[in-house]
Amino acid sequence: MVAQASRLKNVRYDIRGPVLRRAQELESAGHRILKLNLGNPAPWGLATPEPIVADMVHNLADAEGYSDARGIYSARVAVAQYYQTLGVESVQPDDVFLGNGVSELIVMSLQALLNTGDEVLVPSPDYPLWTGAVTLCGGRPVHYRCEESLGWEPDLEHVAAQITPNTRAIVIINPNNPTGAVYSRETLLGLLDIARRHELLVLADEIYDKILYDDARHECAAALAPDLLVLTMSGLSKTYRAAGFRSGWMALSGPLHRASEYVEGLQLLANMRLCPNVPAQHAVQTALGGFQSIKTLIRPGGRLYEQRNHAWQKINEIPGVDCVKPDGALYLFARLDPEVHKIRDDQRLIIDLLEQQLMLLSHGTGFNLPTPDHIRMVFLAPVDVLDDATDRLRRFLETYTQ
Repeated sequence: MVAQASRLKNVRYDIRGPVLRRAQELESAGHRILKLNLGNPAPWGLATPEPIVADMVHNLADAEGYSDARGIYSARVAVAQYYQTLGVESVQPDDVFLGNGVSELIVMSLQALLNTGDEVLVPSPDYPLWTGAVTLCGGRPVHYRCEESLGWEPDLEHVAAQITPNTRAIVIINPNNPTGAVYSRETLLGLLDIARRHELLVLADEIYDKILYDDARHECAAALAPDLLVLTMSGLSKTYRAAGFRSGWMALSGPLHRASEYVEGLQLLANMRLCPNVPAQHAVQTALGGFQSIKTLIRPGGRLYEQRNHAWQKINEIPGVDCVKPDGALYLFARLDPEVHKIRDDQRLIIDLLEQQLMLLSHGTGFNLPTPDHIRMVFLAPVDVLDDATDRLRRFLETYTQ
């Protein structure tokens, strides 16, 4: 028998765990599953803009060999210039690392940082790769509370109370997945002040920075704190609807001279993976420098804007269900009133929903929420599909008990 490595025993990634395996079993048995569990634009006809694809194809002949371990120069220049326009003046091309999606860069950033027992502050709820990667790298994720009653903004007092001598870094996911919260400038300054007072590395996950609705405004954390070491992460998957390209980036800013050993560790890890996916790197310059087609999708009349509004209204019409309206990203993070829906096991809830209604959503504890009273629904699907989804959820909850 070949045993699993012990370091994986406490690593969880529930949104692709038992629920997804059960969905695959049902599909193998011939059932068609309505999947609103992943922020994957392509299955819903939200295609990568043609100029981005064309530029990648045009450069295929130049993408046959390894690139610089950090990524091709033109892409790193484009990323550096992008953050300079946001006010992060210190970022230079050599401060940029490209990766096979942000996921790879999350793991790299933590591998280079953590010793056994080191702690990282992670929001709750979170994008669960952050919690899983901290654990995988030998660290301890410590979750700070985001308050639903305050539009899912972080509770700054609770954040500060989690600090110990072992705390090394703080993760900021803004706009947030799964809640859709876009943090206020005041909240961000508060988080950054905590990082400043305790000399923490700031890990800023900003992949939804251009997917904003109504009057929401995204503030780049690195621009607000030029005196702090900040790693800002983003990529092509969401704004540019190119999830399968697996092309992300990480920009280092702040007093890098005080982190030369850490940066050397990042370079070592970059070298060990040889290089990121080269063809997709050729899409970065065109994506960042070209027409920003996402703007047509997120304004009134745009597809994402209208789908968000419609799905939010429909899900709030279900008895015992309410949802904070998301200001950004691609998700509804809805609450099941515990007085109406007495749920003890939300993963069981999602599996039962899957089996009875052939629809796949995500459970809130999979995003490291401590209570089993939330579900996440992706609103990438057209309005008629979202109507079908909310109708299925309504029918299911009318009679469901645990």
